[in-house]
Amino acid sequence: LSARARFQAIRSLHMNRVNSVKLSKTILAADCRQQVSQVKSEMQFLNTDLSLSSFTFLKVLHDISGLISPLFQSFRRFRASLASARQHLIIWQGTLKEIGGRFGTSVLSYFLFLKWLLKFNLFSLIVNFCFITIPQIVHAPNISSITGFRGLELLTGVGYFNQTVLFYGGYNGEVIVSKPAYNMQLAYFFTVAAYLVLCGVSLIYSMSRSFQKNFVLETGPVSGGAWRLLCSWDFSVVNAKAIQYNKNNLAIQLKVHTCSCLLHLSLHLLAWLLSLGLALGSGAGIYFLGTDPELAFSFNHDPSDLGAEASTLLLPVVVSLINLIVPLLYSLISKIESYSNPRTKIYISIVRNVILKMSILGILCFYWLNFVPNNISVGCWESFVGQSVYRLLIIDFIFCLLGIFFGEFLRNVIGTMCIQSLGVPEFDIARNVLDLIYAQTLAWIGIYFSPLLPVMQVLKLFIIFYMKKISLSMNCQPPKHTGRAAQIQTVFIALLFFPSFVGALSMVAFTVWSLKPSGQCGPFQGLDTPFHIIFNWTDSLPENHWVGWIFENILRSELFYYLISLIVLVITYFLWQITQGRKQLIKTLREGIVNVSAEIVRTSL
Repeated sequence: LSARARFQAIRSLHMNRVNSVKLSKTILAADCRQQVSQVKSEMQFLNTDLSLSSFTFLKVLHDISGLISPLFQSFRRFRASLASARQHLIIWQGTLKEIGGRFGTSVLSYFLFLKWLLKFNLFSLIVNFCFITIPQIVHAPNISSITGFRGLELLTGVGYFNQTVLFYGGYNGEVIVSKPAYNMQLAYFFTVAAYLVLCGVSLIYSMSRSFQKNFVLETGPVSGGAWRLLCSWDFSVVNAKAIQYNKNNLAIQLKVHTCSCLLHLSLHLLAWLLSLGLALGSGAGIYFLGTDPELAFSFNHDPSDLGAEASTLLLPVVVSLINLIVPLLYSLISKIESYSNPRTKIYISIVRNVILKMSILGILCFYWLNFVPNNISVGCWESFVGQSVYRLLIIDFIFCLLGIFFGEFLRNVIGTMCIQSLGVPEFDIARNVLDLIYAQTLAWIGIYFSPLLPVMQVLKLFIIFYMKKISLSMNCQPPKHTGRAAQIQTVFIALLFFPSFVGALSMVAFTVWSLKPSGQCGPFQGLDTPFHIIFNWTDSLPENHWVGWIFENILRSELFYYLISLIVLVITYFLWQITQGRKQLIKTLREGIVNVSAEIVRTSL
């Protein structure tokens, strides 16, 4: 072929390829448009379907919400009603708010403390009545002989009440035949033990929380004369005569301050000697009065003698008179000391009154545990101790009511009508709270010897609450100097734990572990000690029983208590280190706040 022909052939071949490519593109574009249109139609169908489904779902949801919404509203109203009812069921809620609003938190702390003690005694009453008294009354009444009721028994607790379930002698140690069997010895032992353990745990928890809130990092102004040596020199003085004059002036101030400190120290020492002398004298008088056999055990020789029965009230009356008069003498002594800090004065008064009351209770416990069990004329010495505690509690309640009338009502009448310079009496928070602690200590001591003693304590606290509220509203004014109410309340909880609860627990534990129970009455008659019921119980269990194994290998193991003590000491040390670290951290933060404040003041100037 010629060159022209070859060129035409190549050109036609190229054009054919171009045309074939264009045709392929056209066909592909048509296919793509067809697929796109198909996809669009499917998407439209899906959108329509989804919109219909969403509409249907929303409609169903709206219908369901229309049904559920009234239920939710009803539930919210029911919950609000329960909360309102709970507020109304809380005892003395409105009254406590009224007292706090009118007389402040310091006076309110007394009533809160009373309410707290009421919870302890209500719990004890319910537990003892359900697990000890009801089984005894229903299945095995132990009333052998009952004398006629003469009325004086309400004060003395003897006579008609002698063989009732009010005291230890009204219970026996028989096993109630039922399915399953009910062992009264175990019920009596474990009920009292569980109540005391729960009281101890609650006191420790409350005391630790209150201490953490109110005493950690407590700081106060530094008092004393150290500033005279370190901060009182005027360095701007350069004249020799002026320097000598300042030296002489500073020396005179130091001498006066030293003499004043020696005088105050002598007054404090004299006041403490008088206070301790009064406490020791009171304890000695109680000891000799209690150990007098003609007064202590005369009623046991002739139960029908009303005079002998009335003589049993002599010791409780003397104890209540001491608790009434000696604190007044302590108040007079504290005026001689003239403390500059009101809080220090309150703490000193609390310590002296605690020493007085606990020394009296210590003497009484010593007498009950050493003389009464060995006296032949006392048939059931546990009931005798329970009756003694009952009399102390009743007479203390009577003196409390008399104190409200004579100490507050008549004092208000005299201060407002006769001698107006006396003014309206202040509500003595420390004295009233210590009276509550004293009564609660008696209730804890008597819980083993009189399981229903919390009945008297509950009634007493109820009546005292309303009588104190009325007297506070009509006769008293809030105390002018109370210190910090929260810290005072922490001190009261600490005193309730030690020496009150610890002392009562020690007496009950000594009775259970060491003293031989009466052989003629009570649930533990015939045993060497009440604690031997645990040995008898574990011996009666089958071999390899888990309770017996725990008792023999853990609770009776010295290694167990050694490890427990070691763990407690380690935990205490770590917690103490954490507390010290937090104190240092907060001290640093306080210093930082002071520095920042000073820097802000400097920059603003």
